[in-house]
Amino acid sequence: MKFVDREKEIVRLRQLLKSDSPSFVIIRGRRRIGKSTLIGKVLGEKDIYYEADRTDPANQMAGLSSMVAHVFPDFNDAVYKDWRALLVAINHRVTERVTLCLDEFPYLVEGSPSLPSVIQGLIDSKTDKLRYNLILCGSSQQMMYNLTHDESSPLYGRTDADFGMKAIAVNYLQEALDLDAQKCIEHYAVWGGVPRYWKLAESSPTLREAIWEHVLSDMGALYEEPLRLFRDDMKDIVKTSTIMSVIGSETNRLSEIASKLGEPATNLSRPLAKLTDLGYLEKEVPFGESAKSSKKSLYRIADPFLHFYNKFVVPNKSFIQLKRDKPVKAAFERDFPGHVGYWWEHICRDAVSGNVVDGVTYGMCRRWWGKITVMNEGGKPESKDIELDMVAESLDHTTILIGECKWTTGENGRLLTNGINKIVPFLPFVNGKKVIIKLFTKVRPEEDQGNALLPEDVLRLF
Repeated sequence: MKFVDREKEIVRLRQLLKSDSPSFVIIRGRRRIGKSTLIGKVLGEKDIYYEADRTDPANQMAGLSSMVAHVFPDFNDAVYKDWRALLVAINHRVTERVTLCLDEFPYLVEGSPSLPSVIQGLIDSKTDKLRYNLILCGSSQQMMYNLTHDESSPLYGRTDADFGMKAIAVNYLQEALDLDAQKCIEHYAVWGGVPRYWKLAESSPTLREAIWEHVLSDMGALYEEPLRLFRDDMKDIVKTSTIMSVIGSETNRLSEIASKLGEPATNLSRPLAKLTDLGYLEKEVPFGESAKSSKKSLYRIADPFLHFYNKFVVPNKSFIQLKRDKPVKAAFERDFPGHVGYWWEHICRDAVSGNVVDGVTYGMCRRWWGKITVMNEGGKPESKDIELDMVAESLDHTTILIGECKWTTGENGRLLTNGINKIVPFLPFVNGKKVIIKLFTKVRPEEDQGNALLPEDVLRLF
């Protein structure tokens, strides 16, 4: 698979590793997001890379010593009594700048909680100050973040750079797997922006075959993937999985989630906040409302793969275990187009947010839902519930973009546009602003009004 994105990270890392003085770098992000691949792009033959495991400290130090010996011969002839002795010994062998990378660093800290303090001592030391670059990398996002952002951490404020690696944008998926625009949207709705998942998908002839091989099979590489992700950061994996399953079943309001779980809503504030911080959930509020004060907030799964998993794997696990494919396939064929349509909306909102559309720069794009008062055919006021897929305001506050997203065929552009035009005068956020209506459609609609954006148009906005 072609390596895509991460160019800025590579340039910055190379600058740091070649700077006049040794650099201390943190690289963090969820499992399979591409941290190790990024590191491999910047390390040279004389650098040292060690991937930790969950063994005891003595075994870990022996493993690192063996890797160091590839650069400094006979280094592993000695037995090092502790981490400080080992890291100082590397210092004494360095004659030119090298880089030491400790991957899966949280595993080392599990067995040796004092290791961050040891590293802090070497960074601050005047006599044994580090003479080599040090990269600490890990998939426990919370632990790696706290290493340098928690004031009580020994390493607080000591990094030269902190790389929090995020999911890769959808347009890079198209490039990586050489897909047309429609197939790119469908793939993204399953794999999201996680390059390791893309690599797995690449090995199958079609998207459906990849899904059945890697996800909808109890032998699939990703069949237990959520558990692996949650083990990195969540103490109560059972509760976490249950919360994700409930939200994945379209239970989105806090009160409803609490009711299904059978516990007070106040008990959920911390796990929901943590899942949101980790990027697994998002708290959605209507356009124009504050996330802090809105009473209409909804919790939704923010990651396409986890959303797919909770929609198609969780409710069908018993059938999958029994290898009864028919009900699983029936559910997939029935619901997959709607799943793709959901993420098509998400992609379209991301494409517009902070971007220029027809010469106008817009702020954040969100959904809007609420009640409006319209005049019925009898001329009397009538309350009506409305949902809009996309609403964004221009940065100069003069223009409102309203968008409708359709991942179906046979749509009529004139009818869709007229339907939105009818409600525009009654929307509370318009207030005399110029309104631009855009249709985001899978294929060009019938009676196109010249306001349709197709998948290839949307991908070009990224």
